[in-house]
Amino acid sequence: MTVRWGLVGASTIAREWVIDAIRAAGGDVVAVMSSNAERGAAFARENGIGRSTDNLATLLSDSDVDAVYISTTNELHRDQAIAAANAGKHVLCEKPLAMTVEDAKAMMAAADRAGVVLATNHHLRNASTHAAMREAIASGQIGQPLAARVFHAVYLPPHLQGWRLDRPDAGGGVILDITVHDTDTLRFILASDPVEVTAFAQEGGMGKAGIEDGVMGVMRFENGVIAQFHDAFTAKYAETGLEIHGTEGSLIARNVMTQRPVGTVILKSASGERALPTTDKNLYQTVLEAFHRAVAGKGQPAATARDGIWSLATGLAVVESAATGKAVKIQTGL
Repeated sequence: MTVRWGLVGASTIAREWVIDAIRAAGGDVVAVMSSNAERGAAFARENGIGRSTDNLATLLSDSDVDAVYISTTNELHRDQAIAAANAGKHVLCEKPLAMTVEDAKAMMAAADRAGVVLATNHHLRNASTHAAMREAIASGQIGQPLAARVFHAVYLPPHLQGWRLDRPDAGGGVILDITVHDTDTLRFILASDPVEVTAFAQEGGMGKAGIEDGVMGVMRFENGVIAQFHDAFTAKYAETGLEIHGTEGSLIARNVMTQRPVGTVILKSASGERALPTTDKNLYQTVLEAFHRAVAGKGQPAATARDGIWSLATGLAVVESAATGKAVKIQTGL
């Protein structure tokens, strides 16, 4: 079965990553919806998509569309995903799933009622580097995990310096853009959920007043791990990384918090140092292959709606902690 896709949003991420991944995974992109008809038509021409519309209902009533990829601004996700589910379409939605946990849970409930797949596009857990770290921990190669550090401070490129920096109503700011990815990656690697967070936010000059463009904090996980994180839009020359330190060894990963299939993982222990084997497979192709299998009834998507709810709830707790100066418990109700 070839899954036929409609794009909800003529977005940069769809153009740069997801359209090619859909096609590489055996799917077909048949339509795109943009609120700007001219932009949507140009996007369709430039990306070899057969038709475009500026009306969501038109896209969702198209019998040639089996699934939709939602990459609009965050405040639109809930209503678009629920409408898609009600129309019988499977949904891959960008993170964060919604603006509130309640809205994200409503999306999940709608998908469950309709019997369609709802997945979160958390690409980082699909990196072979992170899969190698997860396997090393699960097989006991670092003993009991105790602590983690995430370096995810980057420079937001000029072509993305829009709503993320000036629209709080759309969930702008680095926390709901990047910290949610840290959360999902740590949950995947550690196989544990975060329970509490303390954080400080920063306005470093890129974001509109009141929108953070940097954040540092610490999460505590259910398995006892404490994890530092540093996220930013303002770091022009930093490299990304992720470390997990355990009683019998450490995993040192560099240049791994990225959309590209790059980076290295070193295992350090009493027996010395060795690089873990990784591949250069496209992260988004892995996302789409898992999604297509889920649509066919063969397993779960790479990151489920529940995963998206966990990362959203954690991101919102980081926002609250930064605003109040207090530690905040993470609540999902799942």
